[in-house]
Amino acid sequence: MNAFDRLKILCDEQGISVNNLEEKLGIGKNSLYSWKKNVPKGSNLIRVADFFDVSTDYLLGRTDKKRFYEIMENNDIETIAAHHEGDEWTKEELEEIERFKEFIRMKRDEHKQKG
Repeated sequence: MNAFDRLKILCDEQGISVNNLEEKLGIGKNSLYSWKKNVPKGSNLIRVADFFDVSTDYLLGRTDKKRFYEIMENNDIETIAAHHEGDEWTKEELEEIERFKEFIRMKRDEHKQKG
């Protein structure tokens, strides 16, 4: 299944056409149809992933899990870690890392509440 196939399924689930999605996202007409033959990349891939709340890896066929937290919950990956021992980080960068960690915790908690 290629990226266009996944895109088409997501559009069908939302009851919109690919052309309508292109309009909503401000993407050039028939741009998404190029996904039939080419691997998508760049801002259009991110826009589509954000619109459908799925990961770019899902759209690219690298996983069957639509969202990152589904991968985490099902232990489909062994470890995710951000090591910065020995690296020199600015105070601002360390604060950004902490904000990202909090964001991930928040998404996990939101998902648990949806159950």
